[in-house]
Amino acid sequence: MAARRKRNKKRGKKTYWIQHIRNRYLRWCVRALVWFLAITAGWVLLLRFINPPVTWLMIQRGIERKSEGKEWKITKKWVAYEDLSDNLKRAAIAAEDARFMEHWGFDGEAIADAYQRNKNGGKLRGGSTISQQTAKNVFLWPRRSWIRKGFEAYFTVLIELLWSKKRILEVYLNVIETGDGLYGAEAATRFYFNKSAQSLTKRQAALIVAVLPNPRRWSPSRPTAFINRKANTIVRYMNHSRIP
Repeated sequence: MAARRKRNKKRGKKTYWIQHIRNRYLRWCVRALVWFLAITAGWVLLLRFINPPVTWLMIQRGIERKSEGKEWKITKKWVAYEDLSDNLKRAAIAAEDARFMEHWGFDGEAIADAYQRNKNGGKLRGGSTISQQTAKNVFLWPRRSWIRKGFEAYFTVLIELLWSKKRILEVYLNVIETGDGLYGAEAATRFYFNKSAQSLTKRQAALIVAVLPNPRRWSPSRPTAFINRKANTIVRYMNHSRIP
């Protein structure tokens, strides 16, 4: 009888410590989650008013250039939303996210279409909106992974909640990679067309946006036949693009 009580006492102690450790671990996880939510929400809210000084992609590209024996190069100049050409805004929406003004960060139709094309063996393509691309460019690293996609979705929700559509489009057009060491619309237009992003024609705006999938391979000032066709299509759809 005494031996049984002793075993029960030991078992009770063991259960107590397991429960104690489990509760302590749970409290730690809850605190970590609260801190993560607070820090990331504060970060996103801060960048609603302060322009992002640099992105992970800019740093990575700079390191890649140095490893290839080239000079460090990050050429960019921030331009406020009001000073960006409406042609460029319309071109970006026409080419990258036709339902930008309608969705809340995710375009279900574009995602479904991309999934179906990829499933049928067509050329791989994504269904990312301008909001998703902005979240990825500003807050995350370039390498693709399911973990990054999860964080991308989270930050997309945050910027849609805390930023206006104007701010999202402004940040997008100022941080996107537009050439080798070039970032943003102003750097691109000055390099390729020797003018300000404020005075882009429809054709020039369409050419800049047309090369965005691979701006280090293609050039707006020396467009291939493919880029010319793509730019022509963008110009046709620009008149139907609503901008914030």
